[in-house]
Amino acid sequence: MKLNKLLLFSFLTVCISCYGQEKSSAYNGLIISKPSPKVIRNVKAVGLAPDFDTTLVSQYIRSIFQDSKGNLWFGTIGEGVARYDVKTLTYFSNPDGFITNSVFAINEDKQGNLWFGTDQGVYKYDGKVFRNYGKKDGLNHLDISRKSILVDKSGAVWVGTHGGVYQYDPLADSKGGQSFSLFQQLPPINVAGIMEDKSGNIWFASSNKGVFRYDHSASLRSGGKTIANIADKEQLGENYAGGIAEDKAGNIWFTMKNGICKYDGKTLTEYTAKDGLGGTEFWGIIIEQSGIVWITARGSTTRFDPSGPLPNPKAFTVFTPADGLNCCVQSMFQDKSGNMWWGAGQGLYRFNGTRFYQVKKNGPW
Repeated sequence: MKLNKLLLFSFLTVCISCYGQEKSSAYNGLIISKPSPKVIRNVKAVGLAPDFDTTLVSQYIRSIFQDSKGNLWFGTIGEGVARYDVKTLTYFSNPDGFITNSVFAINEDKQGNLWFGTDQGVYKYDGKVFRNYGKKDGLNHLDISRKSILVDKSGAVWVGTHGGVYQYDPLADSKGGQSFSLFQQLPPINVAGIMEDKSGNIWFASSNKGVFRYDHSASLRSGGKTIANIADKEQLGENYAGGIAEDKAGNIWFTMKNGICKYDGKTLTEYTAKDGLGGTEFWGIIIEQSGIVWITARGSTTRFDPSGPLPNPKAFTVFTPADGLNCCVQSMFQDKSGNMWWGAGQGLYRFNGTRFYQVKKNGPW
C-alpha cells in the first residue's frame, strides 16, 4: 500500500510539473497551454539599436491585426511584418518583396488579400506575392497613417495618409491603370484613423481639422449632404482627433489633445485628467466587446468603464510602467477570442486581468 501511494504521489508530481512547464499564456486569470512557435526570418533587421533585445517579437509594434484564418499579424518598425499562426512566427521583409521596414496599418479585403500601410506606400499580399502601390499608382502621399486602412462593408478599400484619403479601384488595377485616386470630398487632412460605423457611415479622424463623417446613402438622396465636420466650432479641442472607435450604443469615441470625446450624434462629452484619465498627449482608443474603453497616452494607459453613472473616479483605472506595461503604447487590438494585445516601445504585451505581461518570441503566448 505504501508503495502504491508513493507511486501515485510520484505520478501526480510529474503530471503537475509537466503541466506547470506548459503554462504559457494568461488572460483574466486563465492559463492556456501553447508551445513556443518556430521563428522564421529571412533577413536581418535593420535600423535597430545595437543593444536591441533579440528575444522580443519586435521592439516597436505599430499595428496588430487578426486575419480571417485566425493568424495574428504584427506591424513593426525595423523588422517588417510578422505573422503568428501558433506553430510559427514568420517575419516578412525584403527577400519576400516587402521592401519596407515600418508598418502602421493592416487590414484584409473580401478576397483574402492582406493590405499593409507603410512609410513607402501600400502593399497587397495575396498569400504568395507582395505588390507595392506608390506614386506611379496614383498614391501621391506614401506615408500611410496609423490604423488608416479600411475595408468597408461593400469591400471598398480606403487608405489614409498625411495628405488626404485615397480610394482603391480594383478594375483600374486589373487593366494596368492608376489604382488609387484622391477622395475629393475631403480636404487634404492629416489622417489619424478611419472607421466605418454600424450604419455604414465612414469616419475620418484627423490631427488638424477635427473629425469628418461620410454618409454613403446621403449621396443617393436629392440634395443630401455627404460630408459633416466636427471641429472647434463644436468644441473639439484644437481640431485634433486621434484614435476613433464605436461602442455598442452607436456612440463614436475619439481622442483629443487633452482627453477623449464621446459623440452621440448631437452632443460631445469630454473626459480629461480631471475625470480620472492618466497621462498626457492622448493617442489611441479601443473599445472591448464588453464595453470597456482603453485609452493610451504619454506615461500611462487608462481602463475606463463607462457603464455606471458618472462622474465616478472609480470608473478609471490608470496603469503605468509599474504595472508591467511599457509606457509608450503604439497599438491595441482585441482578437476573436477576446484577448487584448498591446504593442509598445518595448515589445508585445497582454493583460491577465490585473497586470500586463510581456510576450516574447518564445512566449508566453
